[in-house]
Amino acid sequence: MDNFTYYNPTKLYFGRGQIAKLDEAVPRDGTTLLLYGGGSIKRNGVYEQVREALGDRTVLEYGGIEANPTYETLMGAVELARAQGVTFLLAVGGGSVLDGTKFVAAAIPFEGEPWDILRRKAPVREARPLGAVLTLPATGSEANPVAVISRRQTQEKLAFSSPLVFPRFSVLDPATTFSLPPRQVANGIVDAFTHVLEQYLTYPAHAPLQDRMAEAILLTLLEVGPKTLEDPEDYDTRATFMWCATMALNGLIGLGVPQDWATHRIGHELTALHGIDHARTLAVILPSLLRHQRQGKRAKLLQYAERVWGLTEGPEDDRVEQAIARTAAFFEQLDVPTSLRRYEAVTPDTVEAVAERLKERGFYPLGERRDIGPDDVRAILTASLAA
Repeated sequence: MDNFTYYNPTKLYFGRGQIAKLDEAVPRDGTTLLLYGGGSIKRNGVYEQVREALGDRTVLEYGGIEANPTYETLMGAVELARAQGVTFLLAVGGGSVLDGTKFVAAAIPFEGEPWDILRRKAPVREARPLGAVLTLPATGSEANPVAVISRRQTQEKLAFSSPLVFPRFSVLDPATTFSLPPRQVANGIVDAFTHVLEQYLTYPAHAPLQDRMAEAILLTLLEVGPKTLEDPEDYDTRATFMWCATMALNGLIGLGVPQDWATHRIGHELTALHGIDHARTLAVILPSLLRHQRQGKRAKLLQYAERVWGLTEGPEDDRVEQAIARTAAFFEQLDVPTSLRRYEAVTPDTVEAVAERLKERGFYPLGERRDIGPDDVRAILTASLAA
């Protein structure tokens, strides 16, 4: 196990009715900026709960943050916050709203071009404090310091991380997710599942506790994922899914172990180019990437096959392939495609475009072993187009 330092200052209020805790969590002094997405929180009752909990605090609002939050939209919030002297940010929505709010928090006091936080990895030295009310389990953004932001003008989708943008608190009420469309719930399940695999399917690192924790999340998602789609208002099932998504990317299972993230890197380019849902880019990349990298990942793939899928008989190569095939089948069971052919906008030209865009950004080599280059990306995407 590698050395590590673990720090996670986010306070979590989990359970039904916990939005009322905003009254103790949000500062009374100063001005709070409430940020949200397309307005679903005003249709499902979450907005009313939030405003009631905030009471007579001075609150401004900024809506319209997209499913892939864009720099262009977020800069409007930055300008509003600067002009009005906003002192606290409250994100209400899914991971995109939370990610966007983290960028706004870092950009408000930033001197210079805020896009440099993402494009040039400019250090974040100060950020406005923020909190969150999570309404869509998926990204783990409610308890981590990472944000992914897109820019329409340049068709880029980039990430940044800073301990200064950890939410001070997050409210996780599973009941707020009951009205989510099935597509968004399925995307969340795939996103959380892939987050775990990016940290788990690498190579052995003498970290049995992290492995067992990762396997527990995977097994639980396999169990509750289909159930929560079938019965969206089953509180216990939805609560379990919500907690899995948080645990998948709050830092714990990645401590002291190698991590991959090549699937995410490649997927971000597909979203930037063609607007494909983030989780759906992961579903089309992951099976092909695992097959392409199966030799380097062999030991962990066999462990995954045995402990998660119960595959203990037959030749090792067959067990590895069955584990990958069952992973793809699980995504398909959730109605999330695992072939790029399912997306009309994607053509053979996309393969070259993605490989070159990753090169332009200086992201190579990818993977936990730093052994994925442009030709490997081409092969992975070509295999997904043929799947």
